[in-house]
Amino acid sequence: MEDWKKSEGTFNLACDPERASGMIQNTCVKIEHVTKRFGEDIVLQEVNLSLKTGNVYGIVGNNGSGKTVLMKCICGFLPVTTGTIFVFGKKIGHDVDFPESLGVIIETPGFLTQYTGFKNLEILADMNGRISKADIRIVLKRVGLDPDMKKPVGKYSLGMRQRLGIAQAIMEDPLFLILDEPFNGLDKHGVEEIRELLLDLKAAGKTILLASHNEEDIRILCDHVYEMDGGVLRERTAR
Repeated sequence: MEDWKKSEGTFNLACDPERASGMIQNTCVKIEHVTKRFGEDIVLQEVNLSLKTGNVYGIVGNNGSGKTVLMKCICGFLPVTTGTIFVFGKKIGHDVDFPESLGVIIETPGFLTQYTGFKNLEILADMNGRISKADIRIVLKRVGLDPDMKKPVGKYSLGMRQRLGIAQAIMEDPLFLILDEPFNGLDKHGVEEIRELLLDLKAAGKTILLASHNEEDIRILCDHVYEMDGGVLRERTAR
């Protein structure tokens, strides 16, 4: 496996020092008084949250507690009912529809099942023109997938699809990652590999917001942990 921290072409997942130092301790995400309703149902209640650059934030809670809805609101996938969300100083739904420099995996990643994993990422990369085929090869190897594998995604296991989803989220070297249950479908070895990847990303100055049902993931990865219960977000612990 290639050393992913060595730049090859234009791709370098280890954020360059100048880029990272300018972001350290800055607030990259600011959520203020956010409420989300679906009809009469209140899914998020007066959520307030600030995310500092270079930290990993965990959200825990039962299914239906509002974790995924909050993540979708931050991404701009769902509009808030009241309140504001700023990502890198830009108001979501007003200044931008989708945050800049964001990688995201929410729920089951969707891919073109007739194509290989490499081809899927190549199609996505061509839309923005930011990374090369060599870059895609590096990121696939980093998540434990063979870039030369000819198997179509439709024949991938759940764990392989999850790895591909993570590759998609990180391939353009975003500063901010939103990861909803990133370890779904992974075996023990896969979980350890992706944990190592996320710790490397943190060391490179990335900000990560993740939801996980696994307390060990939260303990190992997170600097700050929040509990979501009935749409109410409260900080549980800080390291």
